[in-house]
Amino acid sequence: MNDAHLHLLVNHFPIIGTIVGLGILISGMILKNNSLKNTAYVLFIVAAIFAFFSMATGEGAEKLVEDMPNIGKKIIHEHEEIAEKFILVMYATALFSLLSLIAVFKKHKFTKTLEIVTLILALGAVFLAANVGTSGGEIRHTEIREASNNAVERTD
Repeated sequence: MNDAHLHLLVNHFPIIGTIVGLGILISGMILKNNSLKNTAYVLFIVAAIFAFFSMATGEGAEKLVEDMPNIGKKIIHEHEEIAEKFILVMYATALFSLLSLIAVFKKHKFTKTLEIVTLILALGAVFLAANVGTSGGEIRHTEIREASNNAVERTD
């Protein structure tokens, strides 16, 4: 198993986990249910751990595919740039999730503030997750690249 295979194995969880976590967090906030909110916090932390592994395998995956036909270094570089932003926001989301968990258990007065900061970070993480997922998919799936959408349609 090489880095490209490992990267493909782990890279979906940070994206899906963050999206699902956001839905659970919003549900928990609406329902005022700490169990749901805590579940979301744990999911964000686990997603950040998987994001770390995804980044750790990304460089090796890049070296394996960058010289393949129809790929090139530019599209991989764009994916890498978005991924670097995503992981920073994901780490911040995980940190505030951990702080939120601690605040809930200690019944701290800043619990609501931490919850809102975590929500805002999670919203940013979901936005970046969608972008990093799309840019990653474009590496091998030429049919979803923006340039192919601007191509002249066939008339056969």
